Amino acid sequence: MQVHFVDLKTQYQELREEIHAALEEVMAGASFVLGDAVAHFEREFAEYCGAAHCVGVASGADALHLALRALGIGPGDEVITAANTFIATVNAITLTGATPVLVDTVQPYYTLDPELVEAAVTPRTKAVIPVHLYGHMADMDAVADIASRHNLHIVEDAAQAHGARHRGLRAWSLGVCGCFSFYPGKNLGSYGEGGAVTTDTAAVAHALRMYRNVGQSEKYIHPVVGFNSRLQSMQAAVLRVKLRHLDAWNEKRRRFADLYTEGLADSGLVLPETATGTIPVWHLYVVRSPRRDELMAHLLGCGVHCGIHYPVPVHLQEPYKTVRTLPHGAPVTTTWLSQILSLPMHPDLTDEQVAHVIESIRSFRP
Repeated sequence: MQVHFVDLKTQYQELREEIHAALEEVMAGASFVLGDAVAHFEREFAEYCGAAHCVGVASGADALHLALRALGIGPGDEVITAANTFIATVNAITLTGATPVLVDTVQPYYTLDPELVEAAVTPRTKAVIPVHLYGHMADMDAVADIASRHNLHIVEDAAQAHGARHRGLRAWSLGVCGCFSFYPGKNLGSYGEGGAVTTDTAAVAHALRMYRNVGQSEKYIHPVVGFNSRLQSMQAAVLRVKLRHLDAWNEKRRRFADLYTEGLADSGLVLPETATGTIPVWHLYVVRSPRRDELMAHLLGCGVHCGIHYPVPVHLQEPYKTVRTLPHGAPVTTTWLSQILSLPMHPDLTDEQVAHVIESIRSFRP
């Protein structure tokens, strides 16, 4: 039996008629850049998130970068974020001219440690980016308290957390901005690149719309130096279709996560945990094993395709080897990099496939 890490082909076949109808509407209207489909999606996704505004952009990386610019972050400023994240989070800070500061992971979760955020604050700190990694929200109560006491902007990296909740609030709700990626493999994914920023602040939304559209406030009037980062109508049309299915897909992910947790309870693996008051959306189901590479090879031999998120942390990548980390070297993140393994997780799994993954893990003999 083959169990794919992600299965976009099956998802497409399930949505084929809806997707084709949505794309045909865009083609017939011949409005391909910031057209009606984008406006409709922005309104619908804002409503889904409980936000006053949604601004579609070209990618999740651009969502983070432009959100920071819209808040006035730039040279001389520091922005605190997680050491355990995809490099795009940190690149977004660097691209504004600000300085990233990376804090280590809180155990037993994979999100940033709020105590280290507090310790990392300096007079230059202007913002914090909590990363809702693997679909599990960071400790937003603690982050919000720190941000309030130090007058910091919160920009939530919700690229892996579409629909996740913390004490009833959706991911993004405790920040001034929420930044989402619609990369194809995400819980809500387009058929290419795409991203969005949610906010309740009209001035921030206005700045974002200028920055994404080459700095224009109106046609050929450019108050700022901007970027070409517009969400395309074809992608927005796909996202509108998929958004209608997102909650049902997330519920399937939660059920598969429960099956994994139950079936692997005494397997010797370190299993993910969920914080009190948090409802994750299980973008990834990440386990840890001291024999990770051998286990991964064994699973591949059983037809089970896994991933590693992420094999080399940001502070060990060439551009960031001198970045400030708390504690120095981010020891938890660094230790876990040789242990973490992402099991197959997507809404088109079957119970039989999940059972095969579990049995394959249990048959591993190091």
